[in-house]
Order: sequence, then C-alpha cells, then structure tokens
Amino acid sequence: MTSTVPALGTLTAEGSALQAVLLDMDGTLVDTEGFWWDVEVEVFKALGHTLDDAWRHVVVGGPMTRSAGFLIEATGADIGLDELTVLLNDAFESRIDHSLPLMPGAARLLAELAEHEIPTALVSASHRRIIDRVLPVLGPEHFALSVAGDEVPRTKPHPDPYLAAAAGLGADPVRCAVVEDTVTGVTAAEAAGCQVVAVPSVGPITPAARRTVVPSLDVVTLPFLRGLMTDLR
Repeated sequence: MTSTVPALGTLTAEGSALQAVLLDMDGTLVDTEGFWWDVEVEVFKALGHTLDDAWRHVVVGGPMTRSAGFLIEATGADIGLDELTVLLNDAFESRIDHSLPLMPGAARLLAELAEHEIPTALVSASHRRIIDRVLPVLGPEHFALSVAGDEVPRTKPHPDPYLAAAAGLGADPVRCAVVEDTVTGVTAAEAAGCQVVAVPSVGPITPAARRTVVPSLDVVTLPFLRGLMTDLR
C-alpha cells in the first residue's frame, strides 16, 4: 500500500455517511480488461496454444494466479505459474506503454472526489508493478493509498483488499462505496461489507441488495455515491 492517509477527522463529509470511495482499476478506471485477454492470447500463442474465447469470462477480473493457473490447466501448457506470471506482466506493461485509455467518466469522477477531499483508494487484483505503471496516468494525487493483488494474503474475490483499503483510510467498510466492473470484484467488495456500484465491463452483473448496477461512470457522481448511504444513517 502506498501514499498518505488523511486524518480520521476528515473522513466524513458534513451531512453524509460516506467515509471513503474505493475504486477498482482494470476495466473500471482504465480500459484494460481487453488488454489482459489479448496479452494472454499472445503469450499462449507463443507457447503453441490457442485460447478458447469462452475462457475469457473465466479469467476476467480475477487474480493473476487464478487466471494463469486456469489457463495452464486448460491448455496443458508446459510452463510454471511463476514463469507465466512474469511473461503476462511483461507483455501487459509493453501493451500499456503504447496505449492506456481511461474509461468514460473516470477523469471527471477522480477530479470530483479530489475537489471535495473524499478519501479515495485504488484497489486492484493487478500486481504492484502494474499499478505503479498505471498510477501516473490516473494521477497518484487522486489516491490516499493503493492496494495491489500481490500485497494481501488473499486477493479478490476475497474481501482482504477492500478491508485493507478501508483500514488504511480509517474508514468503516460499511461506510465505503466501491466501484467495480466484474463479478469477482463485486464479490470481494460485498464480502467486505461495502456498498457497491457495478459498471459491467465484460460479463453481466445483476442488481442486488447493497449493489447498484449502472451503464457507465458518467452517472457516478459524488451526490450519487452519498445517496447510496441514505439507508445507513
């Protein structure tokens, strides 16, 4: 985890139960979910294997170890998990060096949260080396801290990353709004007790208790996020 944490007294805005906003990275703030699949296809092609497009929904949004492990088993590729992880991260870094588009509404949302001094964390299943390459594009000043998938005992779909982010900000997870794009991420956030906004990127996500599904970040504003906490007051 990185960066500074605001004093607890600054966490709750007047008249709002919202204490912090926790944001996923791939597919939520940056349009990279497709990049990961392209990289996996490219790496396995070099290993002599063709990936079935149906596997895309299995590996999207999950931790590197789960995705890589599944693909090794599915293809029978003669490669170890650690070696494959390095190849995938290397190929992904090369891809984002050429292009790293933000999701619609991402820049506006980050600026709005910063303007109103809402404690915000970046919470990703990607490894620290990837987060550190993406942060300069998002603006590290927008985040009080970041949590990477290789920095917690268990990453998404387990609640550990979101619990770590809430603790780092001194916030109650119940008073945190999480923005996610995959079922894996939503599962992690809900297990942590957070209120979730889902912006589906690849697979469908259905609305549920404490889960609001929206078409894009364009509709996610600070008043919208504060409104999610109404029933908790």
